[in-house]
Amino acid sequence: MDWLYSIFMGVVQGLAEFLPISSSGHLSIFQNLLGIDNALSGNLFFNVMLHVGTLGSVIVAFWDDIQSMIIEFLRMIGDLFGRKKRNVDAPVNAPARRLILLIIVATLPLVIVLPFKDAIESLSSNTIFVGCMLIITGIMLFLADRMKSGKATERSAKFTSVLFVGLMQALATIPGISRSGATISSGLSTGFERKFAFRFAFLMSLPAVAGAALLEAVDAVQAGIDTSTLLLCLVGMIVSFFTGLAAIKLLRKVTAKGSFGWFSGYCLAVGVIAIVLSIVL
Repeated sequence: MDWLYSIFMGVVQGLAEFLPISSSGHLSIFQNLLGIDNALSGNLFFNVMLHVGTLGSVIVAFWDDIQSMIIEFLRMIGDLFGRKKRNVDAPVNAPARRLILLIIVATLPLVIVLPFKDAIESLSSNTIFVGCMLIITGIMLFLADRMKSGKATERSAKFTSVLFVGLMQALATIPGISRSGATISSGLSTGFERKFAFRFAFLMSLPAVAGAALLEAVDAVQAGIDTSTLLLCLVGMIVSFFTGLAAIKLLRKVTAKGSFGWFSGYCLAVGVIAIVLSIVL
């Protein structure tokens, strides 16, 4: 049973983390309504490993962008503290440098919600609330399909627009609000080109996901790690990694075509079902 749960949660994490259906909302519904109780349910280290798996899938899927930003970030540090003139063989990668600045700006709103982390996480125990948030996610996706693709990319996106997308990412810390759905939708609403809205939504998620995994890792170490579940945790991580890669590939196509309809209907349906079951049960 524990092995099946590990694989199942790895699939749920990989799909729901990136597809616009809210991983936190689904995990909350599964745990609250199904009453799952085994060696991994409530295991903080297991949750960390699931996040590590999906973090790895983002790094692999967007490695070209990430590599360019790492190189340019090091050049920026060199420009700030170096005394020698720039080597002509290492010209400025303007798009990568600006993308770094955009991601920094977009990440700032998360600092505001950090003190409320525990209060926000406690909302996951209220399935009716989570169901309502899934309905809101469904509405956002419905509206996203009706937004025309803009022209803004990392070369031309306004910092005010990026800050708005960052605010939506902060809002997506609420269980039931999809991070990818909120950030892609808000990017399109501010005039982002569809491909850039998709890329930026995932690249800006890296600091957030890495930070969340780090905080959970600290909590897991403090709570104590059950070494008997390490292999189960590793399986969950591997499953979430490969499932996450597949989800990213699918969402890339969906965003390019503007066909969020299925996800919108799904979130609306799951939200309503969660509310009804919470009342009935």
